Amino acid sequence: MPGISDPRFERALILICAHDREHAMGIAVNDPLEDLTVPSLLEKLGIRSTISLPPDLVLAGGPVEGERGFVLHSTDYLGEHSLAVGDGVALSATREVLEAMAGHNTAGHNTAPARSLLALGYAGWGAGQLENEIKQNVWLSCDADADLIFGRDYGRKWTRALAKLGVDPKRLSAVAGRA
Repeated sequence: MPGISDPRFERALILICAHDREHAMGIAVNDPLEDLTVPSLLEKLGIRSTISLPPDLVLAGGPVEGERGFVLHSTDYLGEHSLAVGDGVALSATREVLEAMAGHNTAGHNTAPARSLLALGYAGWGAGQLENEIKQNVWLSCDADADLIFGRDYGRKWTRALAKLGVDPKRLSAVAGRA
């Protein structure tokens, strides 16, 4: 929502990946790191690609553990430590998924996930924190779809998520009250 007190989350679109009584964890899916592509990051990690990789940008997944990588991917690839996070979407944070993205045959998989995004860092909340922020109208929530998660039109994802709720961003305000 406009007026969020933390500028790191201004216009953030975050896919909640884990949520229980103790914590919540999500990955921002609309904040590309302009100077870092997936192929260049894989190369820096010593993972040589056996397939032609598109120059997809790595995303800033959130302010927590900004050096740690997370891959949101389609469930046609599921590694031993993949976590299902939604209909047809999983989260992995292992070297194995990076090798699969580079075309390596790992753990019985012979193809890369059909759709994926690589993010550094994540957004995290303590017990009850996210629920309180939602009650305070800091966040809106909508159902995710594959294009909101994996689409490359990063600049329009936030507006498209609002449109799913029937919300015109021009009508949002950082203040509430009577006119």
